[in-house]
Amino acid sequence: MATTLDQTIEQKQQSWFASVFASQTFWVLIAVLLACLFLTISTDSFATSKNLYNITRNVTFVAIVALGMTLVIIIGGIDLSVGSVLCLCSMILGVVMHAGYSIEVGIAASLAAALAVGAVHGILIAYLRFPPFVVTLGTLSIARSLAMVASNNTVVYEFGPDHNALLALGGGAWFFGIANPVLYMIVLALITGFVLRWTKFGRHIFAIGGNEHAARLTGVPVRPIKVAVYMISSLTAGIAGIVQTGWLGAITTNIGAGLELQVIAAAVIGGAALAGGVGTALGALVGAALIEVIRNSLGLLGIDAFWQGCFIGGAILLAVLFDRVRNFRQSD
Repeated sequence: MATTLDQTIEQKQQSWFASVFASQTFWVLIAVLLACLFLTISTDSFATSKNLYNITRNVTFVAIVALGMTLVIIIGGIDLSVGSVLCLCSMILGVVMHAGYSIEVGIAASLAAALAVGAVHGILIAYLRFPPFVVTLGTLSIARSLAMVASNNTVVYEFGPDHNALLALGGGAWFFGIANPVLYMIVLALITGFVLRWTKFGRHIFAIGGNEHAARLTGVPVRPIKVAVYMISSLTAGIAGIVQTGWLGAITTNIGAGLELQVIAAAVIGGAALAGGVGTALGALVGAALIEVIRNSLGLLGIDAFWQGCFIGGAILLAVLFDRVRNFRQSD
């Protein structure tokens, strides 16, 4: 019996609903919304405009870097250096501008450093076959050490003639009162989502993560794409460093410390599989949002901030468990 048009549409709708309900990102988003609802009811300070403004602004720094980390995780890699790269790029920006150069020169120098670090990662991992964990663990230490050398381990808080321009870049709200970092995050997420969903480069990333050997046999340029992905990861760390410098108005060598753990957590909680082949830009944003809501809620509920690691670690374990259960059901 021929399938009617209505039946075809109904089957597609059922398939879409099934994929949504099977999506880890969907359930994490539900968790974020429920947490926000609970905090709104149980506290008087969560739903205030000031607190919501701070939450949306704070989440952006983790989310921006998590977008690049998601690409790395999709290809089956890892980047432990993002916090130190953020520090290095921030410090290069600050030192260059402090020396009297324009904000354009400072940003160019900062992003060039980020791309150089990413290129080193990609070459060592893709061409020399170094383990990603070892390579990025090494640059985690090297990048922060270089930041200390560049600044002589001092605080940089004067940014030359374009000082106010930098503060406006990271701390301003140019459109409809929305914090600039949030706008940058949205634009970068849209670009990342488009690349992953609609471009050949995105399809190659998923192919490498799904089965690198098969991808190579089908003509996918695995090595160049790996280099590009690690450069993108470092680039997002550099962008976050520039924005965060403008927001804070000062740079210390402690900036970005421990960021790599939050970023990896955001990507994994949002649905990226550490085994590779799975991940979305939306998932990175949702995972980062959950982490920030957890961090914000601890103070509002009077819970010691030292418990933050336990809550985030538990969320990671639940996310991995969800992924394992999903894969087990699909294998059946």
